[in-house]
Amino acid sequence: MFSYEEIQKYNETDIRIYKYIVSNTDKIQYMTIREIAREIHVSTSTILRFCNKNNFDGYSDFKDALKNEITLPNAHPPMEDLQEISDFFARANSSAFEEKLLFAVDILKKADLIIFTGMGSSGTLAKYGARYFSNMGHFAVGLEDVFYPIETFRWKNTAVIALSESGETKKLIEAVSRFKEKNCLVLSITNSSFSTLAKLSDWNFSYHLNTRRINGGYNGTTQIPVIFVIEALAKRI
Repeated sequence: MFSYEEIQKYNETDIRIYKYIVSNTDKIQYMTIREIAREIHVSTSTILRFCNKNNFDGYSDFKDALKNEITLPNAHPPMEDLQEISDFFARANSSAFEEKLLFAVDILKKADLIIFTGMGSSGTLAKYGARYFSNMGHFAVGLEDVFYPIETFRWKNTAVIALSESGETKKLIEAVSRFKEKNCLVLSITNSSFSTLAKLSDWNFSYHLNTRRINGGYNGTTQIPVIFVIEALAKRI
């Protein structure tokens, strides 16, 4: 129902509506437009614009399409924690996804050095990204520590791939800013295209899944899309 190409055009309100819909598909088919608007704290006209933006004539047309998608024969429907991932891969299986990668692939093909960087869980993924790129024959290094002396960095023609679910990690943003001062091209993978890191980057891929905080605030948001995009880039350069 929701193509990758359309999601890339969403504003922040559209993203909020989209996340609510994919998290409540079973419930929404029985809700009125006023009930949804009240739940998301937007106007009914905003919901209608969202429907029109996704090529539906109105809310009724949207609900019919949603109902048809839900009732498609499926012997083993995905569990709740797999639904988002299933939706992500459905969006990624498109020409729009391939077109999105083209700019980054061109940058990475021309780079003499590729640096992955991140903190916390994203730092672990940065090490994985560098290892996977190296396995595919592309020289890359992974930095979990953003306190390296970037001021003395002299390597020309470098691409930096910054990873951050929130896109708001202060120390990472400071490090990326210093890399940009050294004329490095910055690619980023985040959960939100409206984050500071996304806006700072020369290219950004955002997967727009629900953020999950667990165990007192630790990030439990799935990182599967990050791994998928990293591997997709490595295979295309």
